[in-house]
Amino acid sequence: MRPLSESTVLVTGATDGLGRALATELARHEATVLVHGRNESRGARTLNDIGAETGSRKLAWYRADLGSLHETRALAERIASEHERLDVLVNNAGVGTTLLGNGRRVESSDGYELRFAVNYLAPFLLTRLLVPLLTASAPARIVNVSSAGQAPIDFDDVMLQHGYSGVQAYCQSKLALVMLTFDLAEELADTGVTANCLHPGTYMPTKMVRDAGIQPLDSVETGVHSTMRLVADPELEGVSGRYFDRVSEVRALGQAYDLAARARLRELSERLVGLLAQLNR
Repeated sequence: MRPLSESTVLVTGATDGLGRALATELARHEATVLVHGRNESRGARTLNDIGAETGSRKLAWYRADLGSLHETRALAERIASEHERLDVLVNNAGVGTTLLGNGRRVESSDGYELRFAVNYLAPFLLTRLLVPLLTASAPARIVNVSSAGQAPIDFDDVMLQHGYSGVQAYCQSKLALVMLTFDLAEELADTGVTANCLHPGTYMPTKMVRDAGIQPLDSVETGVHSTMRLVADPELEGVSGRYFDRVSEVRALGQAYDLAARARLRELSERLVGLLAQLNR
């Protein structure tokens, strides 16, 4: 991988918490940082704050609501049209267990369960659309911020229309992200693009954790250190298809290794985001 000072990195969900801290750390290393968020004014403040703190002018702002597949697709198109290379994609944006809906089931603008849509379908689509740019920039890396909170996917009720639980929705979306990571690692094995995922830290003091009323256990710095390792550590050059708990490689929930379940999820995802129709044209 290129030195960070010569690399372009996209961080989704970068206006708060881990994403913002990671974007700041990348800017300190003189990377070109593409900062994503869904609030225009917060994005402007984030760029100003990171620039003031690090002295970096290699920052760009991209607004998109990842609860909308249309806006997710537009984000990918804009990145691809405005940048000749993308060395690292960090899929960090997410909706927690209690945010939005206050325990009630909420749907995205496309009619999908919100946590599945934002935490999984959006990175699925964004990554698929940016693979050509990542491949052209190889060696390149995909880093998916998952969680130790994982739950198996019930393919008979993926959108959790019966007996809804925000915790279940969050945990199954994070397992789906691990399953995507493993698929990408296999598909991109000969391209120079690696894909790994991680649990960056437990209950870091982010907005997601604060709003859930949970006592933090790990620091944001722990999460930044863990994620930066997957982003830039030379020792991980060529390492792909792994799941890490902070900096230790561990096994994910069993369904992530079920090839039939992964194939079923992949086909469902392609249909939900419209890729199957696009591929069959």
